Amino acid sequence: MVSVKYKAINGKKYLYAESSFRLPDGKIKKISKLIQGEEDKNSKETKDYFLKKQVEAHQDYALKTYKIDRILTKDQIQKLESIKVEYRKIIKSFTKNQIKDILDRFTVNFTYESNAIEGNSLTLKDVTLILGENVVPKNKDLREVYETRNTREAHELLFKNKIKINIKDIISIHSILIKDTGVQPGFKKLPNYLLMRNLKTTAPEKVEEEMNKLISWYESNKDKTHPLRLAAEFHAGFERIHPFDDGNGRTGRILLNAILLEQNYPPLIIRKTARIAYFASLEAFDAGYKSKLERFLLEKIKDTFEKFFKVYVQYL
Repeated sequence: MVSVKYKAINGKKYLYAESSFRLPDGKIKKISKLIQGEEDKNSKETKDYFLKKQVEAHQDYALKTYKIDRILTKDQIQKLESIKVEYRKIIKSFTKNQIKDILDRFTVNFTYESNAIEGNSLTLKDVTLILGENVVPKNKDLREVYETRNTREAHELLFKNKIKINIKDIISIHSILIKDTGVQPGFKKLPNYLLMRNLKTTAPEKVEEEMNKLISWYESNKDKTHPLRLAAEFHAGFERIHPFDDGNGRTGRILLNAILLEQNYPPLIIRKTARIAYFASLEAFDAGYKSKLERFLLEKIKDTFEKFFKVYVQYL
């Protein structure tokens, strides 16, 4: 919100527009701009100035807080901070109906692509009918229909920031996603295997212990590790453990976005066309080459923001 304030300088009064925002460490930063009249506080020039200064402040904070390396270069960190600020500005500018519409559209796209990665045969039109109109297409596998329908409930929690990285919420989200599909809720009781990855998953009797270790690592690092890297490492660790009988990929991608949203970054979509690259980046991570997954997710954040959120705004 922009306010106006007169300031006396050398006996003369000048009118300033003022705006404030919160940085990730909780500190409030205030910026001001000299204007000619009160009507200028809402001008495009003033809004662009405040946006530019907010982006710069977040970029400076991130560059001072996070380590620069060959993946998270200075340019990439600055780009991510710009995306974060722009995303928040877009969401805040929407009406209640526009927010509902864009989140509905995101849910449809995310659900179609995420399910398709796991081999679900429903088309984008099928998913749109199920989620948008509550219509079940004829001659479709009911399990695939339920997998799709369940994602709406999970996304409603996701976009309200009600999914936290703890055992209770992780089991709860998985239970929502597998409801009515015949999959056993709770941690797995029998060994399972990773699709397209040459790695043994965690034995059932070790799952809770390994999940607690992963969550402990997350809590210890979430305030000092760049959110992209934090999301990548947690996602890879979760998929390596593979704690549930089924639904691990869909649950893991929801949790990945929960981490990004908690840190005020936009959520991402991994499209089925990137399926092979996605699994290859996870396999490389398992082998100790973390950069491939980080680079993959970095591109998906930028791609989703540019081709989904920014495109949506252009058609308003």
